[in-house]
Amino acid sequence: MYEEGIGTLEELEKRLGYRFKEVGWLKKALTHKSFTHESPSPPVDPSQKAGNEVLEFLGDAVLNLAVSHLLLLEFPDAQEGTLSKRRAHLVKQSFLAHLSKELRLEDHLLLGKGELLNGGRKKSSILANSYEALIGAVYMDSGFDQAMEVIELQLKPYLKSETGSSLFHDYKSLLQEQTQQAYGLSPKYRVLRESGPDHDKRFQASVAIGDEVKGMGWGRSKKEAEQEAAKKALEELSTQSQAPNDK
Repeated sequence: MYEEGIGTLEELEKRLGYRFKEVGWLKKALTHKSFTHESPSPPVDPSQKAGNEVLEFLGDAVLNLAVSHLLLLEFPDAQEGTLSKRRAHLVKQSFLAHLSKELRLEDHLLLGKGELLNGGRKKSSILANSYEALIGAVYMDSGFDQAMEVIELQLKPYLKSETGSSLFHDYKSLLQEQTQQAYGLSPKYRVLRESGPDHDKRFQASVAIGDEVKGMGWGRSKKEAEQEAAKKALEELSTQSQAPNDK
């Protein structure tokens, strides 16, 4: 009735760069609440008595502290506001889901039948929460220093990133700054439509400056769609500013 994860835990540990002393912590991190709710009682494995929500709670705190520490080391002269923005990008759901996919964490998750049928292995929320639970499991297994090493290993390519990756651009904030400076106006966002089944929704949003729509975008959430619309608007404004003036 229940689908076990695919792939071995040893393979996951190798990708993670950490071998658990008590593998029960790892199993607990990979056990979604839907699995425990639907599994026969009592479970064969004691680590599956409860889902990973408590480890997720712990991992969230460990991640925030570790990322703050790493950013302060990387940017010792940066202002608090700049560090806060960088940290927000590195601990937000979409980025943690991205890290989870890099580890192929979805191959190892234990989900209940209902969640599996709803595409649970692809849900950003489940992937992000499971990544937090995994960090919480490392902390419980070996303490903060080891958890910090695991986080640093995975985040190292992203700490300094100023590239075009959408993971590191808050297009809405950039558009807000530009439109305030140029027009004295704030952009207005509108969700135009949504499509797809409940487990795989797509949203379309637009952004207007004054009465003129400047950009439209699609995303898996309303926020993602608005970010894409803001990105398109910034591109439009850049094109306008570079166009020669008619005389």
